[in-house]
Amino acid sequence: MCNIKTADLAACENADSFLQSAIWGRFKSRFGWKANAYIVEWTESGSKPLLVLSRRIAPGIVMAYIPWGPELPAGFPAAPAARAEAAADLAHTLRPLLPRKTVFIRFDPPWFITEGDDNALLEIPAPLKRAAADIQPPDTVLIDLTPLPDEILAAMKPKWRYNIGLAAKRGVSVETTVGGSGQDKPIEVFYRLLSDTAGRDGIAIHHLGYYKTLFTEQGIEIRLYTAWHEGDAIAANVVLFRNRQATYLYGASANIKRNLMAPYALQWRAMLDAKALGCTEYDLFGIPPNDNPDHPMAGLYRFKTGFGGTIIHRPGSWDYPCKPVLYAMFSTAEKLRKKIRDKKKGRGKKSK
Repeated sequence: MCNIKTADLAACENADSFLQSAIWGRFKSRFGWKANAYIVEWTESGSKPLLVLSRRIAPGIVMAYIPWGPELPAGFPAAPAARAEAAADLAHTLRPLLPRKTVFIRFDPPWFITEGDDNALLEIPAPLKRAAADIQPPDTVLIDLTPLPDEILAAMKPKWRYNIGLAAKRGVSVETTVGGSGQDKPIEVFYRLLSDTAGRDGIAIHHLGYYKTLFTEQGIEIRLYTAWHEGDAIAANVVLFRNRQATYLYGASANIKRNLMAPYALQWRAMLDAKALGCTEYDLFGIPPNDNPDHPMAGLYRFKTGFGGTIIHRPGSWDYPCKPVLYAMFSTAEKLRKKIRDKKKGRGKKSK
């Protein structure tokens, strides 16, 4: 069904998603990943670039990772079974081109369904296996930025519109730092807020150097929004802009002045900037799969869905085992690590 040719990383410049772009490949290669590019020729459908990231994740275990891939040509059959078969065929064809110690190939397929559609459409049959943990968030909210600003506001829940106005009324100001401006201090302020958030919610974060490098990477259009009140930094957002889409990558908030509703003001400012830059869509980049009050991140679901938009669901992470025995051992360990992380998140929720 497909043929694969090796290519220069520049071949991924025109990828649909930033996670499949050459820029993202260069960025991740600074942190232990090896980025390889390919051209995938799909029979009778056309060709698309493919970014594959590889790294050693344990002694003798190399993982190959395809974030939000494979991207399929516009003429590719829409049937979920056809797309699942394509992913499995791609893995089989790609395997000989990967490092010898590659134990499995992990996909985050980009296709999705909207809320209310049949979830069975996201199932992917053998030989792929559901991963023990997702890397990219499979569920998210997409905000349509094509209407006028007042119409975007009108699509939000009334409390969300009120909170945006409340933040301004109480004197919350928003400072914008553009990537590549060479300013380290705003990133350090953001990291302090992010550390507070991680401790409160029981989530894992990267080290400070990761975020500083992201803001200096050439070719990435990225902005940091920091909310201030009477000299206190109380919240911050990181948003990436690419083509017609803006993506909310990271958010952080302080343990103080949470009644000032700064996160609402930050999201609204980012949406307005995205619209001014020509973006037609704002991706809130990750929510729990449903409105379950017992989910450790239930508050995140309520917060993001309150801005309106369309809820979508992707298949999540799926694996193609190249070495079944080693893969089974790794998968068992990964399930245990996920269970421990989920318990930490649950403790974070109870401590709020």
